[in-house]
Amino acid sequence: MTTTLTFEDIMAASDYARVRGAERRRMIALKRHRRISIGPVATAYFENFDTIRHQVHEMVHIERGGAEQVREEIEAYGPLVPNGRELVATLMVEIDDPVRRRRVLGRLGGFEETVWIEVGGHSVRAVPETDLDRTTADGKASSVQFLHFPFPGEAITAFSTAGARVTIGIGHAEYHHMAVMPEAMRAALAADFTPDP
Repeated sequence: MTTTLTFEDIMAASDYARVRGAERRRMIALKRHRRISIGPVATAYFENFDTIRHQVHEMVHIERGGAEQVREEIEAYGPLVPNGRELVATLMVEIDDPVRRRRVLGRLGGFEETVWIEVGGHSVRAVPETDLDRTTADGKASSVQFLHFPFPGEAITAFSTAGARVTIGIGHAEYHHMAVMPEAMRAALAADFTPDP
């Protein structure tokens, strides 16, 4: 499993344009088992090398920023590639109505600090991406959060066990929901861990 995204991993824009349709179809299939709804408006999208590489390709394709943009996108998104001992998720609050979205986010300050995964008696708390402050001083949360779930070895073993019950939740006072991961999702995410030698 590759845990670092480099400049060499990114295709030239013209090469990517030729395979973009096939890549987008491949990503749809891959992401099917990497997303989970947590309550009515929050969805976690679990990232890996392929999803982040695709994100960089798409940003460069759309914005046409060339080599300098590739470097900037890798710097921005590269830390979201799991390091082999963690899961990484983009957590999104998805509300179409802008008035309702503003109202809900205004009550969710700090909710990124209350996300957890439980498996086999282990509770793994999310650690928000460190270089971004996703809650404003007045307590308004961002609708997009980048979360790392650092797993101790025993929790990786429990998560990697076929049929293990894995629960993900948000424990904020204004948004308290949880969901059980389907087995197909657990199996897909287990591949994000590097096996012990």
